[in-house]
Amino acid sequence: MVTNQFDPRKLPDLIRRPLVTEKATLLLEDNKYTFEVVPRATKPQIKAAIEQLFDVKVVSVNTYNPPAKDRRMGRFAGHRPQYKRAVVTLAPGDSITLFPEV
Repeated sequence: MVTNQFDPRKLPDLIRRPLVTEKATLLLEDNKYTFEVVPRATKPQIKAAIEQLFDVKVVSVNTYNPPAKDRRMGRFAGHRPQYKRAVVTLAPGDSITLFPEV
């Protein structure tokens, strides 16, 4: 078995922000959380980053790259910035507080 050791100082930079959409909110009932991550991040890196940041046990990580949408600014055409989504399934009993009470 090969154990991957990641630089703990670089792991928090892989997670950009939690995504709060209608589909992501429905997945919260199954203890699944959706995050926007850096496109070069791998599943083991994402798992290590979430476990380090939120002190939870991650069971699985599913990722996908949404297609780049076209964007226009006047006569110039381009694409929206590329990103990657990660759906993280936590162990039963663990949770992440996305909306802390003030």
